[in-house]
Parts: sequence; structure tokens; C-alpha cells
Amino acid sequence: MSGVRCRVSGIALWHPTPDTWHHGGSVESTLVRRSDDGAPRTPAAELRLEWRVDGSLWATKGDEERPVSVRRCFPWSEPARHLSLRDSDEEEFALVRDPAELDPHSRAALEMALAVAGFVFEVTRVLEIDEEVEIRRWRVETRQGPRTFQTRLDDWPRTLPHGGLLIRDLAGDLYHLGRPAALDRHSRELLWAFVD
Repeated sequence: MSGVRCRVSGIALWHPTPDTWHHGGSVESTLVRRSDDGAPRTPAAELRLEWRVDGSLWATKGDEERPVSVRRCFPWSEPARHLSLRDSDEEEFALVRDPAELDPHSRAALEMALAVAGFVFEVTRVLEIDEEVEIRRWRVETRQGPRTFQTRLDDWPRTLPHGGLLIRDLAGDLYHLGRPAALDRHSRELLWAFVD
């Protein structure tokens, strides 16, 4: 089973990644074990992040420096907090509890890495949903701009614990509708078949 392990206040958590979700599955984090490894926790003031010309994020703490990738520990409940910085072996190098605690240069580097990774497209409007042979074609507006994507006809949006919807397209991209009831009337009418 794949997922993301993150340490928050000395507790190891496992959070499923999108490839582990199944229809009707849960996206909530699961407590795995108490971390008693005695590993020192790095205060945000001691962590430095740098976005390099080659498009990589580098993290430095003390004398250690390495390229890292960002994983959200709680992508739906706290998407902007508890960010796990992983090295090339997928080992957690550092945990950023709150990006506001970082120095401005490091915070800007982290924001760049998050933007480039494009974790999830945030849907602001649904323009059209067409069904074709075994395919459903979606045309939407997102915070990142207009998008058209396809899902299998038998793939339905997943309902999230907070009431939002998550759609995974054929290419593996994720589309999040945080509050479907707050969308415009046309969007709600198109989505009514997918919402209880």
C-alpha cells in the first residue's frame, strides 16, 4: 500500500496517495505509530530553502543540503501546512509545519515548488460535461486556467470528508471542488448527478 508518511509532533502518520484510493474509499490520515526515535526536530528558523535555476528545490539544515520534493501531509484539511520535504529516497528531510514560519526567501522557494508541482487543479466553474462512448469529457474553469479533461464513464467523483469532490482524470491529474454547493447555478446543475 502506497502513501505518504509524515511526522507531526513526534507522531508518524500515513496518508494515502491518490493511486491508493478506491471508489468509496477514505482519504483521511491514519495513525501508524508513535515516533520515539529521538530524532531532533528542526525549527523553521534553521531550515533554508532555495529554488534553483534547474527547477529544483534545495533544503539546507545545519551542514546538510539536498534536493527535495514537497508532499502535503493533509492535502484537504490543511493543504498549506504540514509539508513534508522528501529527498530522492523519499525519506523525510524536514517538515514545514507552517510556511509563515520560514524566512521570506525560503517561503518564496517553497511556494514556487508547490506551484510547479501543480498538485491539484481547483475547480471554480463547471462549463460542460459530455458523455461519449465509455468516456466523460469535462470542460471546467480552474484557478490555474481553463481545462478540458476526460474520465472513464464508470469513474465517479469521490466525496471528501469535508463535503468537497475530487475527480481524477485519465491522465492522473486531480481536480478538487471544495464547495460544490457554492458554485454558480449552471455548475451545480451539471454536477447534480454526482452529489448526494
